[in-house]
Amino acid sequence: MSDTRAVRPLVPGGAIGLLLVAPALAIIAVFFALPLGLSVVGAFRDRNGVFTLANVVKAWELYSTDFVFTVAIVLLSSALIAAFAIAIAGYLAYGENPRLVSALRWLYRWPLFIPFIVTGQVMRGFLAKNGMLNHVLIGAGLIDPLAAQSLLDWRGIVIAFVWKQTPFVALLLAGAMASLDRQHVEAARNLGASRLRALFEIVLPQVRGTLLVGVVLSFVTMLSVLSVPLMINPNSPTMITVDIAYRINTHADYGVANALCLASLALAAAGAWFYLRHAVVRAEAPA
Repeated sequence: MSDTRAVRPLVPGGAIGLLLVAPALAIIAVFFALPLGLSVVGAFRDRNGVFTLANVVKAWELYSTDFVFTVAIVLLSSALIAAFAIAIAGYLAYGENPRLVSALRWLYRWPLFIPFIVTGQVMRGFLAKNGMLNHVLIGAGLIDPLAAQSLLDWRGIVIAFVWKQTPFVALLLAGAMASLDRQHVEAARNLGASRLRALFEIVLPQVRGTLLVGVVLSFVTMLSVLSVPLMINPNSPTMITVDIAYRINTHADYGVANALCLASLALAAAGAWFYLRHAVVRAEAPA
């Protein structure tokens, strides 16, 4: 007669799970949670360690214009990224010219592999008054040489962000569109709907969650970029990442710098809240 008693494991299953995730949790705690906590506390401490609101007040008095400028730049860039990503992903998934689809699939991913600091340098040479863009426009006879102007201002920052982040969102969106059942689109086309109408009324409602994820991730990424605004438009108004670097490198003023970081965190949290609210509403919607 065999012994049917269960063999008790030496280590409980829950303990094994904790051991497996412990390295990841330790990295998050040491490199993310701890610096975040220190930054939040530092925003409300002066140089003597006394708790105060002076850092927040000073940051708002000096850099409120830059804060508004940052919000406007990031929101405008996010909207343009979404528009271009929809156009690229839609054509990749439902384009009817195989050669153009192949060429677009090969070209649009290149900015993914270029760091932001290289992007800033490329845009400096491309958007300057004597840069490549104006040379091409003048050579094509589209503008007069005296009418050439530099785009190294807020427009340059937006162009750099859109050029860099659109492929990331388009890649996510194209994958989501490719996984959909094409019969819905084909049925709409057979009933007389244009490709544009089928894209916006049938395809996009099914992939809006993926689009929102990509846009929110790009929103948060653009908030943290220093090299692009520093290289393209370091003058006032500029983005608050430049102000943070200035307060630390020039004045060693970590209190105001932490207060500015807290403002960036608030913006990122607003983006996360918007996404989570959308996800909850979608999860609670009846099937």
